[in-house]
Amino acid sequence: MKVLLCGDMDVAETAQWHDALAAALPEARWLDMAAARARPAEVQAAVVANPPPGSLQGLPHLRLIQSLWAGVDRLLADATLPAGVPIARMVDPAMSAAMAETALWAVLSLQRDFFVYAQQQRQGVWLQHAQRRADDLRVLVLGQGAMGRATVDRLVPLGYRVMGWRRDGSALAPLLAQADIVINLLPLTPETRGLLDARFFAALPAGAAVVNLARGAHVVDADLLAALDVGHLRHAVLDVFHTEPLPAGHPYWTHPRVTVLPHAAAATDPRSAAVVAAVNLRAARDGRPIAHLVDRQRSY
Repeated sequence: MKVLLCGDMDVAETAQWHDALAAALPEARWLDMAAARARPAEVQAAVVANPPPGSLQGLPHLRLIQSLWAGVDRLLADATLPAGVPIARMVDPAMSAAMAETALWAVLSLQRDFFVYAQQQRQGVWLQHAQRRADDLRVLVLGQGAMGRATVDRLVPLGYRVMGWRRDGSALAPLLAQADIVINLLPLTPETRGLLDARFFAALPAGAAVVNLARGAHVVDADLLAALDVGHLRHAVLDVFHTEPLPAGHPYWTHPRVTVLPHAAAATDPRSAAVVAAVNLRAARDGRPIAHLVDRQRSY
């Protein structure tokens, strides 16, 4: 089986992925873009990480596009993407566990005011705050895919009162009215773009907090900043942004109620993700069902 490996990766990242994939699928022959362009009819599958638009066109025998990333919004934005070729997104238990760890850290820090204490340290302030219990907090997890379920599974045993919401499920507004912390793990689709806006924030109780670990485009930045500035929201933990890296001078960098992460909540681990990709590549080769197929109409 001949497989194209391409994407938005530097030389070292590409080499790391090549080694992990070759170890997981030693029977495959791995091609780079130059080889694929020279012999397009030989490419049977593509393993991709946000490849440049046009990278996958003109490959007549392509059977599968396997993404190395959980989100496929950038991949689906490529108008030249072959229409009839199945696309699989990366659903790696190790990545889901890492995302749940970050969500748990954020919730614990909000529960115990650790972000407030960090701000007090910078100001040289010694002040203790009332200690809340886990069961004092209602946590709403948006998105009930692998990462959302892993997050719920981490929070529930610790005593948090956890609610889950999926885009095609129950009404959102009544759940927002009950949420002290909202964790966003939704896929980015036309319906969820800009979901976290002024109306969304106004539906939350005063003093609620927001944790966005999904996509920057879910959030209307001006509306979030306004809700923080007037004190309706007490804090926001943000791992993803409209523009990455987050530009110098952006208000999030210095806002006292914002914690910025550099898109580091859950990195794809080549050691485990390569095994997941190999399973799907063998399935495509053998004509068996492929796991975690993307519904192009739903954008995830």
